[in-house]
Amino acid sequence: MTLVKLNSNLVDRLPETYGSVIDKFFNEGLSTHRRNLTKFYPQVDSIETEKEFQLQVALPGVKKENVHLEFEEGRLTISGERKFDTDTKDKKYHFVETNYGSFKRAFNLPENIQEAGIEARFEDGILTVVIPKDEKKVAKRQIEVK
Repeated sequence: MTLVKLNSNLVDRLPETYGSVIDKFFNEGLSTHRRNLTKFYPQVDSIETEKEFQLQVALPGVKKENVHLEFEEGRLTISGERKFDTDTKDKKYHFVETNYGSFKRAFNLPENIQEAGIEARFEDGILTVVIPKDEKKVAKRQIEVK
């Protein structure tokens, strides 16, 4: 027999009775969009070539003007918001699996980059950030032990 530690946060979310499950179903219906509005965490692919680093951030449904990038002290921060369509007068959501809300991702970049050369482009829901390497800065070096 295997013992599994029960997550205490999960216990707080469990219904007390079967009746409360039925009540919740009829009161909230199948619409779960209110729970997903603030949990948007975009997926990122990190790629390295000989000359550059790339970050590809999946931002489906996010508008270009709602994406912001900052670089400060070796840290690149990508933030923005995926907004939920609040015009629901002619719509009845049965369920919503897409996440919405504000997001913020931060990446510590290596020292061998050209800060001034960082570029970003947004196309087809993918934000691509190109971070060129600086060949003059050495990322790795041998240190002689004396």
